[in-house]
Amino acid sequence: MDEVIAVPVKAGGFMESQSGIQRRNPTIFCRMLRPSGKCDTAYVLIHPTSNFHNHYLAPPLAERGRAVFMVNTRFVANDSMLLMERAIQDLGAAVRYLREAGFRRVVLIGNSGGGSLVALYQQQAEKLTITDTPDGRPFAMSAADLPPGDALAMTCAHPGRAEQLLTKIDAAALDELDQDRSDPALDMFDSRNGPPYDGEWVRRYRTAQAARLQRITDRVLARISYLESVRAPEAADEAFLIHRTQADPRLLDLTLDPNDRKQGTIQGQAIHANFSSNGLARFCTLRSYLSQWSPQHTRANGPRCLADTSVPVLVVNHTADQTVFPSHIDAWMQAAGLRGTRYELKGAPHYADDKPELVAELCDLLVDWGG
Repeated sequence: MDEVIAVPVKAGGFMESQSGIQRRNPTIFCRMLRPSGKCDTAYVLIHPTSNFHNHYLAPPLAERGRAVFMVNTRFVANDSMLLMERAIQDLGAAVRYLREAGFRRVVLIGNSGGGSLVALYQQQAEKLTITDTPDGRPFAMSAADLPPGDALAMTCAHPGRAEQLLTKIDAAALDELDQDRSDPALDMFDSRNGPPYDGEWVRRYRTAQAARLQRITDRVLARISYLESVRAPEAADEAFLIHRTQADPRLLDLTLDPNDRKQGTIQGQAIHANFSSNGLARFCTLRSYLSQWSPQHTRANGPRCLADTSVPVLVVNHTADQTVFPSHIDAWMQAAGLRGTRYELKGAPHYADDKPELVAELCDLLVDWGG
């Protein structure tokens, strides 16, 4: 059985959506695939902003006798207003629907950017500590909002959106208002610098990345403080852009954090992705930036959250991944400790949908492991 299910969720912030219908009746939309026979185990697929209703894992998992619940948060296809705190509340509404529908076992699949989301969710479901958003605004959430899952499966999961921005933001960019201003000595696309990149150059590059991101964070904090002093709370926020955010040296130098990947990004050539009109963290508001993109403010550091959970964990390494690297997999495993099971999906890129034999291998693994 294939059905779309509307799940009511709690109201969000002012103008979180331009849709008056959504604001008056906040709802998330989920797709359920049910196997033909009786089933009391559900696998949940979710991402903070990607539409997982057509996820390639869903049909083969249903064919193996498992229900699959593909959950879209309220921020689907638009992360400009994303609050990770609100996204886990949406996931909680979906898990509560499954429990009330009679599912005895719920396995949360953290695929790609869904990894940090389900880790944060399970951390808070086991012990709720969040009482505000990272900008200091009160956030009403109760334990009833977050029924815990029974197991977490991390498949090619990166540690979180803030970590991705920190390691991919272009260190050569000199002016946030003029993306053409650049420092050639830190330009990873300048062949005089590499690849391969000298170890000392990489250290300087990483330091400059952190410094650029810190400048953005400092500006965000100062701007929020100013707006709070001159505007009503509903209007004390604003949108801004972050340019050039696909410039991780690992994308071109395959000796850094090595695996079986090819050069480039999951979008194509790195230089094209870096200068594209859309991209990682391109469109933000001040407050959503702190929740999802600021390393010192976000709660959604996946491995750190995972370390606070108690359920079994499966960590699947796609060995040809261009955006989730072996160091990420190691961080997940260290956080999971003795609860963790690691599996190497040999030759799998980040998106394995065009490799049916690998999808079948992964789904067999998920069913054997997850019950």
